[in-house]
Amino acid sequence: MQYFLTVAEELHFGRAAERLHIVQSAVSQQITRLERELGVALFERTTRTVRLTEGGRRLLPHAEQVLAAVTQARAAIDDLRVERTGTIRLGTSTGLGTRLENILVAFAHRAPHAHLELVDADTEIRMKRVRSGELDAAIVRGPRDEPGLELLPLWSDRLVAAIPARHDLAVLREIDLARLARLPLRLVGRTRNPTLYDLVVDSCREAGFAPAFGPEFTTEQDTLAAIGFGAPSWTVYYATQAANLSFPGVVWRPLRNPEPRMPSYLAVPPDPPRAELRALIEACHAVTD
Repeated sequence: MQYFLTVAEELHFGRAAERLHIVQSAVSQQITRLERELGVALFERTTRTVRLTEGGRRLLPHAEQVLAAVTQARAAIDDLRVERTGTIRLGTSTGLGTRLENILVAFAHRAPHAHLELVDADTEIRMKRVRSGELDAAIVRGPRDEPGLELLPLWSDRLVAAIPARHDLAVLREIDLARLARLPLRLVGRTRNPTLYDLVVDSCREAGFAPAFGPEFTTEQDTLAAIGFGAPSWTVYYATQAANLSFPGVVWRPLRNPEPRMPSYLAVPPDPPRAELRALIEACHAVTD
């Protein structure tokens, strides 16, 4: 269509070839193919003149529309490319608390003309999307082996215990982990969150006991209601998350001996980061423990 329009404008195969920066024979071949496909001659050719046939005149406005649509399509993709160049898509994790707010502020300071798009998804989905390029980066908790990705260390989150407000341990400012040995632990199953499960179980063993598991942590509302008003039990929260929670009958207390801490990482592709991603990495590193 581009060749046809150029010849229709020039009415000369030689000048059309010059405009298209190709040899004249290539223009003639393409026009011949188009005529063969349409089953009609588009140009009347003599040794002196080139003129549009009736078929060529009828095709002309449609060819212009086709080329205009192609131009608009390319412009739309160019706009998307520009938009994405200034947009960073970050996969987030639950319980980030004020850390996420601090990242947003630090990123806006470092890249004032860029946009940070937050995407909430399960850990494995976040990792898959970073590999595919759907996400530029993702925050993940716990050490892991992620082939094809680079994990940049960030901060570590302290775990706190959620216990019944009526329990004797609630009067303490901090709780030795061993003192929770007789209380059933309500924790997510290992298949749902292996890094958290392993951290809590290993910390209990370091404190000298194997945890007695109660019912699994289901929803936040149901689990905290059971802790606050059911048979005594306990669970864990990230301190940054617990700082913004309030639930009747439940208190949150820091743990010690040992103090469980969950490290966090920023998963990124191993390629050199573009300016906006570099600004995000710096913003995340600016958030400390």
